[in-house]
Amino acid sequence: MKKIILADSQAIFRAGTAKVLSMDEDLRIIAQCTDVERMMHAISAFPGAIVLFAGSLKPDLTRLKVLLDAAGSRGVVIAENNEASSGYLQTGIRGVVFRNVTGPSLLECIHRVAAGETIAPVQAQSTESVEDDIVGARVRDRLTPKEMRIVALIVQGCKNREIAQRLKTTEQVIKNYLRSIYDKTGVSDRLELALFTIHHRVLAQAAAEVGNKLEAEERAAAQAAAQSASNRTHVAPPAVA
Repeated sequence: MKKIILADSQAIFRAGTAKVLSMDEDLRIIAQCTDVERMMHAISAFPGAIVLFAGSLKPDLTRLKVLLDAAGSRGVVIAENNEASSGYLQTGIRGVVFRNVTGPSLLECIHRVAAGETIAPVQAQSTESVEDDIVGARVRDRLTPKEMRIVALIVQGCKNREIAQRLKTTEQVIKNYLRSIYDKTGVSDRLELALFTIHHRVLAQAAAEVGNKLEAEERAAAQAAAQSASNRTHVAPPAVA
C-alpha cells in the first residue's frame, strides 16, 4: 500500500484528484493539505509517502526537497498546463504531470515514481492541438457569455454564493444557469464540470481568459470606488459666512 499526501489549494481539483486516487486499491491518501505549511507538516508526520502537490502552491522547492529526502518520501507536482517541467526536475522533484492529466496517466506516474523512476511529460498530457479540440470548441460556442463567466468561477473553486456575489445576482439564478451549463456539457455536477473544462484545452483557455477579464473588471471597479471615496473625503467644506 502506497501512502499519498495530497496538497492543492483548489478544493474542487483536490476532490477530483482524490476521486481518481481512490480508484486504485494500492494507493491510500493519508493527508490532504490546502497550503504549503500543512503539506510540510504532513511530510514530517508521515514519512515514506508520495507527495502529490500543486505547483500553484509555490513551495520553496529547495526546502521541500530537503524535507522529502529526510522523510524518505518522493514528490510529484501537478503543474499548470502552460508550465515547463524542467524547473521542477532540476530541484529533484521525481515526477511532473499537468493539471489536465488523465486519470490513468496520473496513476501510472505515481506508481512509476514509487518504483524509483523519474517521470517528466514531453508536453501537456492532451495530444490534441487547440484547433483539433472539436468537443471543447463546440461547448465553448454553445455557452452564453454569462454561462462562461460561471464556468470560469467554478474552475477557480468558487461556491454558488460567491459566484452570485461576484456576478451581482442571486444564488437561485446561478443554480438555474448551472442546470443549463450541465445540459450543454453533459456533466452532472460542478466537479465534473471543472474536470471537463480543464480536459478540453479550447474550453479551458476560454474560461481562463474570461476569468482574467472578470478579475481585471473587479480590480478596476474597486480602484474606482476607492478613488471616489477619497475624492469625497477631500472635498473642501463650504465657507462660513
